[in-house]
Amino acid sequence: MTDEVLTTELAPDERPYEETLRPRRLTEFVGQERLKTNLGVFISAARARGEALDHALFFGAPGLGKTTLAHIVATEMEAQIHFTSGPVLERAGDLAAMLTNLQAGDVLFIDEIHRLPPAVEEILYPAMEDFELDLVIGQGPAARSVRLTLPRFTLIGATTRTGLLTAPLRDRFGIVHRLEFYPADDLAVIVARSAGILDIDIVPDAAEEISRRSRGTPRISNRLLRRVRDFAHHLGSADVTLEATKWGLEQMEVDAFGLDHLDRQLLTTIIDIYDGGPVGLKALAASIGEDRGTLEDIHEPYLLQIGLLQRTPRGRAVTSRAYRHLGLTAHQTEGGLFEDREPG
Repeated sequence: MTDEVLTTELAPDERPYEETLRPRRLTEFVGQERLKTNLGVFISAARARGEALDHALFFGAPGLGKTTLAHIVATEMEAQIHFTSGPVLERAGDLAAMLTNLQAGDVLFIDEIHRLPPAVEEILYPAMEDFELDLVIGQGPAARSVRLTLPRFTLIGATTRTGLLTAPLRDRFGIVHRLEFYPADDLAVIVARSAGILDIDIVPDAAEEISRRSRGTPRISNRLLRRVRDFAHHLGSADVTLEATKWGLEQMEVDAFGLDHLDRQLLTTIIDIYDGGPVGLKALAASIGEDRGTLEDIHEPYLLQIGLLQRTPRGRAVTSRAYRHLGLTAHQTEGGLFEDREPG
């Protein structure tokens, strides 16, 4: 259950909830204050000039609101939004079909844009820069190139892996923003807002407890809220109390830092098998029996953010804070890092 609750990936049965809870305007969006302020300025300026918004790239860990911001941009610009993703656009013709169906001012949102095939990415360059599309009609000696003029549109790309974006594509975005993990105070506001929309009665202390264990991610906050409500009902409580919240989170093995079983296994494996590190990600994934991409994209960013894990030129290593959180004491000697389990 833990992996399902704390994963940042969106499950199919969660889509109706996410659509219901999604903010529609910038004023409803909680957190990411600098991004929100800057985006508001850019949108207001574009509307005042009667132009489409510059192409925008949003990057950061899953579940932080990249898709929500794309919706908000379309709403604020009074434009239609069209959705696709990098893996879906297998051929250049797939993207060409979408581009030729756009109207002036429309928003095209490409999720996982770092996974665009090279051939598809090539035709995106003139479309973004010059609003023109080069098509090859026919085959062999009879083939000819046709250039189509596209209406001015806004491309919004979302990615969790900016390092995999090619420099030519990245440079064509006029607006680039990173989404950070949310502080607990912002998440508590999000939990309270979501509870109101879902008609869940929750006490402030319970909302704060959920926010502290949500890994800085609104998607996880909303998921924990729904699960904790189930535990409160099991206890016969109409309200989500602090007692029901703590018991539910304990049953789901979500600790005070928002770590799940796999997070703790990752840290203890580095300590027990690799003497605290450093260890390469490939060897670590093999030791745990988990996919390397899962560790790198889902678990590692949060552990790095809260200071339990660090990257070194030789691999991953745990920090002294991780030892303390796991109930261990770490000592630095000339021979390296070793640990003693605290009594009790």
